[in-house]
Order: sequence, then structure tokens, then C-alpha cells
Amino acid sequence: MKASIQLITIFIGVALSGAASAASFPCNKAQLRSEKTICQTLSLNDADVKMATTYNIILHALPMGGRDSEKGAQYQWLKQRNACGSNVSCLTASYASRQQHLDSIIQNRILSQGPF
Repeated sequence: MKASIQLITIFIGVALSGAASAASFPCNKAQLRSEKTICQTLSLNDADVKMATTYNIILHALPMGGRDSEKGAQYQWLKQRNACGSNVSCLTASYASRQQHLDSIIQNRILSQGPF
């Protein structure tokens, strides 16, 4: 199990190192205040890339019912995140909360029960 955590950490690290200056969406097409703020704030940009990478890992490891549920949760989270507008503190808290949720899925569902 420890090897799996290390592998996921390495994968996320590689993804972040290659995309440290680019959010998970094209910044040149950002229209919402939240998106523009994410693109202009390095810590939010990095949090966005890490969250998107973790989310994609989870979608590939969960069974279909779990994927659908998590897609719905992601959609709801995006609405909540976008409600923050350009408030950096709100966006930071939103990303921290979502990342904690996704990390718990990896730990409690994927690593302990195995991918399906």
C-alpha cells in the first residue's frame, strides 16, 4: 500500500512539474473571475493542477457508479468554487477542501479496496 501512495505522489509530482505554470484549463480562454484569479495566482494555479490530476486518477480507478457520483460532486464543487469570484481566500479554502475530499477517496476507497 505504501508503494501505491508513493507511485501516486510521484505521478502527481511529475504532472505538476510539467504544468506548474498552466492551470487545468486554458488561461487564455478564462472568462470567469474565479478562472482569471486562478491563472494569476501561482498557489491557486498549482492547487488547480494538483486537484485536476487527482480527480482524473480517481475517475480511472473508481467503478462506474462511483465515477458518476464523483462527476456530480465535481460539478457541484465547480459551482461553489466559481461563486468565490476573485476572492483568493475563498478559492484557496475551496481547493483545500476539495483536495482533502479527493485524497480521502484515494486513501479509503482506492488504496484500501483496490481499483475496480
